[in-house]
Amino acid sequence: MARNMNLCAPTHPKLMEVTERIEHRSCDLRQDYLDMLKRSRRPGNYRQHHSCANYAHAFAALPSAEKNIIISDTTPHLGIVSAYNDMLSAHQPYEHYPNLIRQWAQHYHASAQVAGGVPAMCDGVTQGEEGMELSLFSRDVIALATTIALSHNVYDSVIGLGICDKIVPGLFMGLAQWGHLPALFMPAGPMTSGLANPEKAKIRQQFVEGKIGRLELLQAEQAAYHGPGTCTFYGTANSNQMLMEIMGLHLPGSTFVNPNTPLRTALNQATVKRAIDNAQGLGFGQMLNAKSLVNGIVGLLATGGSTNHTLHLVAMARSLGYQLDWSDFADLSQVIPLIARIYPNGSADINQFQAAGGLNWVIQELLLHGLLHQSVNTVMGHGLSPHYLQEPWLENGQLAWRPVPDQPLDLSILRSLDSAFSAHGGLQVLQGNLGQAIIKTSAVAPSQQAIRAPAIVVDDQKQLSLLFDQQALNRDFVAVVRGQGPKANGMPELHKLTPLLSSLQDRGYRVALVTDGRMSGASGKVPAAIHVCPEASAGGNLGKVRDGDIIDLDCLNRTLNVLVPETDLQSRPAYQTPTAPTFLTSGRSFFGIFRGAVGPANEGACTLFNH
Repeated sequence: MARNMNLCAPTHPKLMEVTERIEHRSCDLRQDYLDMLKRSRRPGNYRQHHSCANYAHAFAALPSAEKNIIISDTTPHLGIVSAYNDMLSAHQPYEHYPNLIRQWAQHYHASAQVAGGVPAMCDGVTQGEEGMELSLFSRDVIALATTIALSHNVYDSVIGLGICDKIVPGLFMGLAQWGHLPALFMPAGPMTSGLANPEKAKIRQQFVEGKIGRLELLQAEQAAYHGPGTCTFYGTANSNQMLMEIMGLHLPGSTFVNPNTPLRTALNQATVKRAIDNAQGLGFGQMLNAKSLVNGIVGLLATGGSTNHTLHLVAMARSLGYQLDWSDFADLSQVIPLIARIYPNGSADINQFQAAGGLNWVIQELLLHGLLHQSVNTVMGHGLSPHYLQEPWLENGQLAWRPVPDQPLDLSILRSLDSAFSAHGGLQVLQGNLGQAIIKTSAVAPSQQAIRAPAIVVDDQKQLSLLFDQQALNRDFVAVVRGQGPKANGMPELHKLTPLLSSLQDRGYRVALVTDGRMSGASGKVPAAIHVCPEASAGGNLGKVRDGDIIDLDCLNRTLNVLVPETDLQSRPAYQTPTAPTFLTSGRSFFGIFRGAVGPANEGACTLFNH
C-alpha cells in the first residue's frame, strides 16, 4: 500500500527560491513566448481554417475511411513526428508505430498522420569519429525539422517519437515552437539486460591495456548491446526518458517498459487515447512552466543523470521562454540527495532500477519530502500526485494501475532520503581562473574529488591516446583537452578517454580531465571538469594552459584554477583554432554556419537563440 501523500512536506525553500529566481529572470521573455502562443491558437480544429485546396492537399493520400473522419470536422487529428531509423536500437521499435497509432486513432474515432521525420544519430557509433562533431548540432537540426513538420498546421495534438541523446531535446524545442498545440512523447523502452555493466567496463579497460584482443572486445560489446531498445546504462538517452516522465510528458510508469511486450503495447494505445483527449486542452508550451523545469533538474540530480542536460535543459527552457543557468543546477544540487545508483554511478542497469521501484518510487520519495513541485500540469491533468505515484500493469490483459511500493526492493539501487547514497546531487559547477565547468561527482570517490597536478595539454583525444600507448602517462597529471568546444568543432563527446584514464587511476595515479568538450552521460569514476567556458576558441584561459602548469581541481570548494600568476597568464597568446581545409570530411563543411552561430555551453550551446 502506498504511503499517504497527504503527509507530503511543504515545498522545500530552496526549490521555491530557485523557481522564483528563474521566473523573475525570465519574466519578459516568457511573456513574449506566451503572446506568441496566444496569436497562434485558433478555435476548433485547425484544418477547419484552411481553404478547400489546402485541405485536399493535406489528406489526398489517406484511405477513404480516414478522409471521412477528417471531413467530419468534429474529431481531433494527430500529428506524428518520428525519429525512426533502424540503426539506433532505441528507435528501431518505432518502425511500426505510425500504423498502430493510426489504427488506434480510428478506434477512438480520430485520425492521425506522420507530420514528418527528423534525423537521429547514435553517439555510441560516432564516439571518437569525425561524425561526433555533428552530434550536438543535430539537436538544433531536429528542432528545425520538427518545426517544419508541423508547419502545415492541420494537427490538433502531437505525438513525439524519440528517445536518444539529442533527439528528445530537439523534438522538445521544436514542439515548443508549436506550443499552442497539446503534445506528448511516446517512449519505446530499454532493451532487455545483457552483459553486466561492471563486466563491460572491465573488458573495455583490459582492451585499452592490451590484455585482450579486438575479437574479445567485440563479443563483449555485442553481448551488452544485443537487441531493440535503449542502451541499459544511465546515459543521456535514459536521462531524457526520466525527464519526460518527471516533467509530465509521458504516461506514468511508461518510460522503462521494454519494447515489444504486451504492457508496452497497452501503454502505447493509452498514449494515443490521451493525445486525443487532450486535443482541446493546454498546449505544450502553456502546460510546462518554471516548476516543470525545476522538477526536471531535481530528477536529474536525484538519479545521477547525464551531464549533457546542463546543456540541453538550458536550451529546452529557452525554447519555452525561460532562462536557466548553471547556478540553478548548482544550488539545487546542494539540497537534492542522490537516491539512485545506476551504471555508471553504480552496477545496476535501468531494468534493475525499474524492478527495484523505478522512477515512480523516486517521484513519491521526493514529493514526500517537499523536493518536487506537486502543483504542475501534466498530460494526465493537474498535479504529479496521484497519477505519477502509480505503476502500470496488466490485469486480465487490460491496462491497470497500482501504487508503487512503500520501500525500494533493492537498497543497492534505490534509497530513501534518510539513507541516501549522498547528501547532495552528483553535479557541481566549478569556478576559477579557467572559467566555469560542470563536473559529475556521483561516481567519483571522495578521495579523488580534489587533485593538484601538472597539466598535459593536447588538442584532441587521439593525441592523449597516443601518449598512453607510448607509456608517457604513467604519473599524476591533469589532461587538458582543449579546442573541443562548440565554436571550435561542435563540442564532441570524449568518452573514448574513459577507459584510458580509468586504467591509470586503477594503477594508483591521480588523474583528472579538464576540457571544453563533453564527456556524456557515461561520465565515470575519473574527475572530469567538462563544458569549460569560455571555451579555448572563444578566448578562454583554457587555451593558455601549457604543459607542466599546475591545475587545481577541487570539488569540495568548487574551484578550477591553473596556478599561474595572473600577469603571466594574460601575457600568453590566445588559443588559435587550427585552420580547417575548405572541405572537411563527413559532411562537416555544411556545419560551419552552426559553429559560427553557436552560443556558449552555459547558455545551452545553441544556434537558435543567438540572433
